[in-house]
Formats: sequence, structure tokens, C-alpha cells
Amino acid sequence: MATQGATLRSKQELIEKMSKPEVITGSEILLRSLVLEGVECVFGYPGGAVLYIYDAMHGFDDFHHILTRHEQGAIHAADGYARASGNVGVCIATSGPGATNLVTGIATAYMDSVPLVVITGNVVQSAIGTDAFQEADIVGITMPITKHSYLVRNVDDLPRIIHEAFHIANTGRKGPVLIDIPKDVSAAKTLFKPATGEVSMRGYNPTVAPKKQQVDKMLKAIEEAERPVILAGGGVVYSGAHEELLEFATKTGIPVVTTLLGLGGFPSGNDLWVGMPGMHGAYTSNKAIQGSDLLINIGARFDDRVTMKLDGFAPNAKIVHIDIDPAEIGKNVPTDIPIVGDVKTVLEVANAEAKPAAKAAAWREQLTALKAEFPLTYVDSNTELKPQWVIEMLHETTNGDAIVTTDVGQHQMWAAQYYKFNKPRSFVTSGGLGTMGFGFPSAIGAQMANPDRVVVSINGDGGMQMCAQELAICAINNIPVKVAIINNQVLGMVRQWQEIIYDNRYSHIDLAGSPDFVKLAEAYGVKGFRASNKEEAREAWEAALRHPGPAVVEFVVRKGENVYPMVTQGNTIDDMILGDAE
Repeated sequence: MATQGATLRSKQELIEKMSKPEVITGSEILLRSLVLEGVECVFGYPGGAVLYIYDAMHGFDDFHHILTRHEQGAIHAADGYARASGNVGVCIATSGPGATNLVTGIATAYMDSVPLVVITGNVVQSAIGTDAFQEADIVGITMPITKHSYLVRNVDDLPRIIHEAFHIANTGRKGPVLIDIPKDVSAAKTLFKPATGEVSMRGYNPTVAPKKQQVDKMLKAIEEAERPVILAGGGVVYSGAHEELLEFATKTGIPVVTTLLGLGGFPSGNDLWVGMPGMHGAYTSNKAIQGSDLLINIGARFDDRVTMKLDGFAPNAKIVHIDIDPAEIGKNVPTDIPIVGDVKTVLEVANAEAKPAAKAAAWREQLTALKAEFPLTYVDSNTELKPQWVIEMLHETTNGDAIVTTDVGQHQMWAAQYYKFNKPRSFVTSGGLGTMGFGFPSAIGAQMANPDRVVVSINGDGGMQMCAQELAICAINNIPVKVAIINNQVLGMVRQWQEIIYDNRYSHIDLAGSPDFVKLAEAYGVKGFRASNKEEAREAWEAALRHPGPAVVEFVVRKGENVYPMVTQGNTIDDMILGDAE
């Protein structure tokens, strides 16, 4: 209790210290305001337009700043921090190329509804529009991929803008907010008056509580349904509604499928969990959606990789769509019962009166039998290392309790299929944008947010080379991320498409000339291991887990392995290629 009391006192003392009214610079206002918003870690890269801000950081130790080796690494790390913690991720970059290097990361966060506050520097206001050195209209460039943007014109507005930015980023449908600060604003002095309390903004009032009559319509539809299915998406995770979803599914007895970003939002060990649907979804998941007479979408946006051919998606189902963003409802799939509101709040309302889907017992038995008959499977080998086996081994050795981040490609799908997630915020991946280079730096952010958990970064040999330089900050800061490189010496997902869809016309996919990843890791001061068979793989991975710092394990796997099931474009999700084990 004494330690807790000391912690509470230190937090209160910090707040009092940061809130002290003083004449200070815009840069000092920024730093103080970030602390008052609860920021504990910032990822960034300095440059001319943010030098006043970095000068103010000299000796400032009230949050941790991680100097990445590329701005894209900074924003992906901030993204991973946000996804793994539920807090707002923060990154800082300079003007011009520093700001434009953030664009891919901003788009990644925007597509996946991740709360970020992105701070950029700009040239002095008198030079804006003159094509000054390192000038770029980052507000204009990112307008389609930010939830909101600010160009700060007056230093007195900074406290309010920062307070608003955090509110906007982390409420409603979450997303990135940009704050662009000209150099003269960061240098200007004024009396600091911290912005506190509730934020009220005209035109921004996200609907949290649903209309009760809409929830009642859904509950009535459940009573009448014989083949109901719940489609749970990232909104379940982002709203912290995993317990409410479990209660709702348990009370109603409705089977659950989870999207890529919804993995972990419902425990995979639960008997009601059917799997992940879509292009590389499980056989039973896709068949469940296609055979349903009631599809309850909870916090998913009917992404095209889930629906595939829209004409023919869930053809016999009444559609319920629960989403905090009304723009998503009916956008892709016609909706019969729209429910606008925060997923957690909607499910709380529904759970108060939810009853079993009385007519669905036979449906549950049918899906259970189907899941047993058509499990995810692959042809194992005792001579070659199979990537699916590697993922299963990672799950086994971490007891399924790790935070797993991935890059994008075949390894991403294998991780989604063969690592079983039972906790929310345990799977961090780029879903909507599919950003290569995301996996490793996002793991750094996830580890900073969760220093006491094992964080595993699963990468392909292609994506790993896009942000491999961030190994330096793992070594310098002793960030104990465990990196698993699934090395098939090729751009695997592109190769798979070229094999199946483009009649084996392989074009520019050979990654020959990639570095020796063990030597690369060691060059940065990180422990490196390599494995090309099961015995080596288990031994190397367990050594990496025992190692107290960061470690890289290169798994040399079969080059021609494909991800199955697979639905090719133009087909409905029940038209699946089951693959080698078919």
C-alpha cells in the first residue's frame, strides 16, 4: 500500500508540476500537455523544424522518447503501442521528408481505426507556401487519411488543440489526428494555461448509446433465427467489449467468427468460436456465414477480404450491423437492422434482455461437426521446415499468451490461422492497408506498452528488410522483442497468386541477395539464431525466449508453400481452394 500511495502521490505531483502556470515556449507547452494527457512514451526523429521541441526535451524525463532509425519506424511503433495498450500512440517528425515519411503509417492507422496523435514540424509561417527548404503541405497531403488535422497558427491555441486531438483520436471511431506546428509557434512564448476537463466540439458528437428499439429488433430476430452467426471485428477489441461479447454469445448460444482484426476479441478456445472468415478463412467459418439466416456484424466493416464477391455474400441472411460509425452501415452490405453505437454499450444493453436462440441447437451441432471434419490442415514434413508448424510451435512455447505482431503476407495469414488468440490486444497486424514493414516496429511499440509480456514479431524475409534498421533501438534500449523471420526466399503471397491465378508466370518475386539475418542481427548487437529443421527450430526458439534481451530467429522454410484455404477474387467465400490436403 505504501508503494501504491507513493505512486499516486508522484502522479499527482507530476500533474501539479506540469500544470504550473508559467511563461514558457510552445515546445515546452507541447511536452507538458502530452504528460497531462497521460503520455508515457513517444517515438520520433528530429530535424530542423522540430529542433525547438527537441531542445525542450533536453533533460526532460517525464516521458520516454524512443529515437527510431526512420520516421516510418516511429509511426508503426506508435501504432503498435496504441493497439497493444488501448492508449493513444504518439510520434514526432520534422517537416518535409520527415512528415511525408509518416504518410504510410498514418494511412495504416486510419484504415484500422487506431488512435494516434501525429506531431509534425513545419517551416515558419512566413515561409509557408514559398516552397521553402523541407516544406510540404502535410495537412493537405494527409487530409484523406486523418480523422482530423490542425495547423497551429497561435501558440496560445496549443493546449486546447492537444487536448482536443487526444479526445478526437480516442473517441467514436478511433483514428489518427495530425498536429502540424510551424517552427515560429514552437519557439514563441506565452503564459501556459493547461486545457483540462470535458471536450465539447460543435459537429463532433459520436453516438455511444444505441436506440433501444433497434436492439429489441435484433433480440427479436435472434428468437426467430435458426442459423444465426456473429461476425466480430476489430471494434470489439477497440471498445474493450470482449467480456460483453462473451456474455452475449453465451446467453444466446450463437456461434462466433472473428475477422483478422477481431482475433482475440473472442476466445479461440471457446466452443462457440468457429474461426476466421474470408479469403483465407477457415472452411467452417465461410460455410457458416453463407448458410446463416441471421448475420450479426459487431464492429466489423464488411471488408472485401471478408466478403469477397458481394453478390452472393450471406445470401439468405438478415443482416444486423452494429458500428459506432454510421457511415459504415449499409456501405458494402445492405443492412436490415442498423444499430449505431459503441459496441461495448450496445452489448451491455442487449445482454440485459438477451435470451437463447431457441431454434439454433441443430445449427450449432452442424457447425461443430463441420469444424471437426474440416480443420485447418497442412502436409507436414520431416525433411523441410513448414511455416505452419513454426507458428504452432511459437504458440505452444508461449502458451498462447504472447502479444504477436506480424508483417503482411503469407506469414500473416499463417499466424492468424495457427496461433490461437484468447485475449484481446494480443494480435497486432496491418489489416486494411496491408503495410509491409509494419510488423517489426509495431512489436517495439507493443513491447514498450507491455514490458512484462512476451512480444513476438512474426515477419517475412521481404517485410523484415523494410524496417530492419529498428534493430538498433532494440539493442540500445534492451527492448526484448523476439523476432521470428519466416524466410522462404521469395515474396510468398505474390508468388502464390502468380502460381494460382497467373498460370505460374513468376515475375520479380525472387528475394535472392537478402542478407544473412543472423549476421544482420549481430551487426546491430542483437542475438541471432537460424533453423532449417524442426529440431533446430525448437532449440533456437527456446534459446531466444530464454535470452533476456532482443533476439532474432531465422526459420528457413519451404519456398513453395501456399496459404489455404483460399478464395480467389470474383468468387463467393464458400468457393474455396482447400489446397494440398484437400
